Amino acid sequence: MGEYDIIVVGAGHAGCEAALAAARMGNQTALFSINLEAIAMMPCNPSIGGTGKGHLVREIDALGGEMGVNIDKTFIQSRMLNTAKGPAVHSLRAQADKEKYHTEMKKTIEKQANLVMKQAEVVDLIVENGNVCGVITKTHTYYRAKAVILATGTFLRGKIFIGDSCYSSGPNGLAPSVDLAEKLKEHGLKLRRFKTGTPARALASSFDYTKMAEQKGDEKIVPFSFLNDHLEKEQILCWLTYTNENTHTVIRNNFHRSALFGGQIEGIGPRYCPSIEDKVNRFADKERHQTFIEPEGLDTEEMYIQGMSSSLPEDVQEQFYHTIPGLENIIITRPAYAIEYDCIDPLDLKPSLENKYINNLFCAGQFNGSSGYEEAAAQGLMAGINASLLINGKNPFVLDRSEAYIGVLIDDLVTKGTNEPYRIMTSRAEYRLVLRQDNADLRLTEKSYRLGLATEERYQRYIQKKEIVEKERMRMESTYVHPKEANEFLADLNSSPLQNKASLAELLKRPEVTYDNLICIDQDRPNLSSHEKNQLEVQIKYEGYITKQLHQIERFKKLESKRLDDNLDYESIDGLRIEASQKLNQMKPRSVGQASRISGVSPADINVLLVYLEKMRRKK
Repeated sequence: MGEYDIIVVGAGHAGCEAALAAARMGNQTALFSINLEAIAMMPCNPSIGGTGKGHLVREIDALGGEMGVNIDKTFIQSRMLNTAKGPAVHSLRAQADKEKYHTEMKKTIEKQANLVMKQAEVVDLIVENGNVCGVITKTHTYYRAKAVILATGTFLRGKIFIGDSCYSSGPNGLAPSVDLAEKLKEHGLKLRRFKTGTPARALASSFDYTKMAEQKGDEKIVPFSFLNDHLEKEQILCWLTYTNENTHTVIRNNFHRSALFGGQIEGIGPRYCPSIEDKVNRFADKERHQTFIEPEGLDTEEMYIQGMSSSLPEDVQEQFYHTIPGLENIIITRPAYAIEYDCIDPLDLKPSLENKYINNLFCAGQFNGSSGYEEAAAQGLMAGINASLLINGKNPFVLDRSEAYIGVLIDDLVTKGTNEPYRIMTSRAEYRLVLRQDNADLRLTEKSYRLGLATEERYQRYIQKKEIVEKERMRMESTYVHPKEANEFLADLNSSPLQNKASLAELLKRPEVTYDNLICIDQDRPNLSSHEKNQLEVQIKYEGYITKQLHQIERFKKLESKRLDDNLDYESIDGLRIEASQKLNQMKPRSVGQASRISGVSPADINVLLVYLEKMRRKK
């Protein structure tokens, strides 16, 4: 029926980024979805970003992806989280108008050169001699391609659970994908079951807001996309309330009616986003749990009840929601549910996200065992980039753990694997002081531009920002002020006076001094954007810590640079433990660094490996 360079199966957040990246890199691309209304759908929380996740969105944007651009168009409230802590963990989060988010992303895809979207259910892969060559749809239509990207989300054999009721379904009442799951198993892919869930939705007019605390957006809006210097928009309110002992009593009394505890659900759920009955069970000592009430959009009355996903029956849901202050009379429009689905073991993937056993087949998103829109989009972008590079005979693009949160995410999945839906967190990143959200463009845009993905406009913005920040930093380091010039200013800030002259950079290192308030004694300065000011402050204030982490990264890079041959038989290396040799033969790590992160490989095994490599080097 048709021939393409790259076919993407699934049009969620992973599929959208994969298809756009492939098309923008010059490949004829087709994006397939069971229903085009599922494009960039938000079946769970209508928000983008959050702790750790905001870093991913900034990195996606810096690489030329679409998620940051799209949320900047469609957000209805924006907040920077963790501002009381250091800049390494500052994370942007925006509440989205979910319908507009879908509409704007669909519009972007429709207008993208080299990209077509098709409403059709893919039911099989065309595999010839170990290479994927296309897909077959439910109408027995054949589409051939040089590479295929699977981004099926939670649709594969999707099953909904509400109490003792369960039925076959994809998210949000859409049709599941059953035939494809069976065919993937026939092609040798090992599938397993994970589960996730979503809370109820209720009518805005049925809440009593006098019993809840207002949650306002930030006065100064920070954009997700580096293409936007500033954003101005009237923001909506979100609300905060709490469960109580009455809520927990209703839930405890009905544990036996929960699909989670009743044994109907076989899939493994996310530890870091548990259902309300799981919270009540696991944290029995807690007197209350937070519940955020968030609008789903500007043109709907539906509100999302965050933190209250559940697989309890509808009558029990009615009971426990009504015990929460402000929710006593809520009218539920959509009940909470759990959804179970098929996914693969990401240990079967290369760092490029290509499958180890079927050539030219790439996998991304929740199909890889991750959770969350942001994790999915990051993998989709990388799969799209690498599928494009592969069919054009180029080396894969792999970000390591010292370069990006995306590198941490993918390395964790393909090296360590996951036994539950994987979620990114700042604590997973060893080098998080260097991998801040504010410098994602400085870390990644040039790499993307060389790949042919980042646009000229994005690249020039990066160059300009880099030059301005470096020039201003040099000026501040070489400009000195004397005590008589600075001490009155410092006294106003309750900062200790100078005894000798000091540079502007030295003054900026003080916690109470900011670039903005330094204007009192430094009026001969350029006009910097908010992005540039923020970058300058962080570089100067945290210079010592950053330098220390850069030294740690140098040591990390040494192990990453020691490459390992794919054909190396680890059982032939004397001194390696049996478990280590078996794991290394199974994983075929690309470097000693990656080998050191494999479960079951000890530091002693790595030393044996290093001695072996040195012996081989000397022989050569």
